[in-house]
Amino acid sequence: MKQHRKRIAAVVAVAASATVLAACGSGDDDAEADGKVTITVEGWRPGDEQATADSVKDLVKEFNKANPDIVVEPKEWEWKAETFPAQLAGGTLPTTFRVPFTDTLGLVQRKQIADVTEQVEALPYADSFNESVLAAAQDADGNIYGLPSDVYGMGLHYNRQLFEEAGLDPDKPPTTWDEVQAYAKQITDETGQPGYAQMTKDNTGGWLLTTLTYAHGGRIEETDGDTTKAVIDNPETAEVLQRLHEMRWDDKSMGSNLLLDWAGINQAFAAGKVGMYVGGSDVYNALVTTNSVDPDTYGLTIVPLTDSPDAGILGGGSVSVVNAKASKAEKEAAVKWNDFFRVRKLVEEDAAVLDAKTLAASDQPIGTPLLPVFDEETWKQQREWIADYINVPVDQMTGFTDNIFGQNLVAEPPSHTQEVYGVLDAVVQKVLSDENADIAELLSTANGEAERILAQ
Repeated sequence: MKQHRKRIAAVVAVAASATVLAACGSGDDDAEADGKVTITVEGWRPGDEQATADSVKDLVKEFNKANPDIVVEPKEWEWKAETFPAQLAGGTLPTTFRVPFTDTLGLVQRKQIADVTEQVEALPYADSFNESVLAAAQDADGNIYGLPSDVYGMGLHYNRQLFEEAGLDPDKPPTTWDEVQAYAKQITDETGQPGYAQMTKDNTGGWLLTTLTYAHGGRIEETDGDTTKAVIDNPETAEVLQRLHEMRWDDKSMGSNLLLDWAGINQAFAAGKVGMYVGGSDVYNALVTTNSVDPDTYGLTIVPLTDSPDAGILGGGSVSVVNAKASKAEKEAAVKWNDFFRVRKLVEEDAAVLDAKTLAASDQPIGTPLLPVFDEETWKQQREWIADYINVPVDQMTGFTDNIFGQNLVAEPPSHTQEVYGVLDAVVQKVLSDENADIAELLSTANGEAERILAQ
């Protein structure tokens, strides 16, 4: 799951009353007093170091200076299913905030975020978005509900120090799943630490099982016209689960802490207690700002793909959306802020350099690999602009950066994504907690549960 790239359940109200929605807006009188528009914005995650908050506040000052009619107030915030309904009802949501690609459409359908088509189409780069990326912010009619950013592909993160201690070459990470399994066992045998770990709870188990299924050429859902069906009970997912079972019970290379979410696995990895795990390519930022990882120990490579022509890497990202009760002036201010803070730095040199300078001043990570919001050429140009400021260990990430554009990027399951991930959580947990788990039966049952969800 980005930030953001973190995957969490979207357990939100199916419908909201007019009274509840009215509580979400800041109100024209308060927000637009004295001819100024005041908006609250997602600034940093709970647990981030003070330097992260300081860098956001510095950028806010730059924005407010250039836009004296707008007052931006950053706040600590993170998308979480368990807190979103209460924030929605209590009117404590920021004016603008990020949500995962997979949750945008549900929020649109429940009328919990604002249509910002007019504001986005006024931006100079509006017609240059990668169509598949912009689609994550659109409804079926093409209306736009936010600015996409933080696009990532899943990667294999590994601890270079544990590789060395196990007698493995950290400059030669695994390129097949057989090698992943063998390296994991060697790390555990030689160091006593889990050679491989897997997220399993709060829908991250389903997210990762989907990722590995894609890497083997399978799919979790299939869509034909307006109909989407579950295809969880497939040979590729069974193969993935069988390998995890072998690593857990035969190789004993996955350790004993098997209930891990995005935050938990990052913490364990940064502490040197995990040899390898799969997560979004952008996770290095959180490992630094929240978990204080030692950069010298970090390595990143692509997720190995099988020889299947359908094998691909799961990709995702975030959409910066606007509270449904925002006024037109607030919507315009919010999109202008998101343009400044999240997107313009990808297409304009001055904005890219300003962002990099500000981050560098507070020693924040610069240059962590993401995927193009626009196209590969624009992505490469932006990295050239900020080359003097890049401070992440890029030489330890070449396994990813040199190879990711040769991988087929596959979108997440399109329908009831988080609910289906929740079904898959239970499957992964059972395989890793019960040596006698019946994988075929688990997949058959999960497929039926997912079909019932998709039929809703």
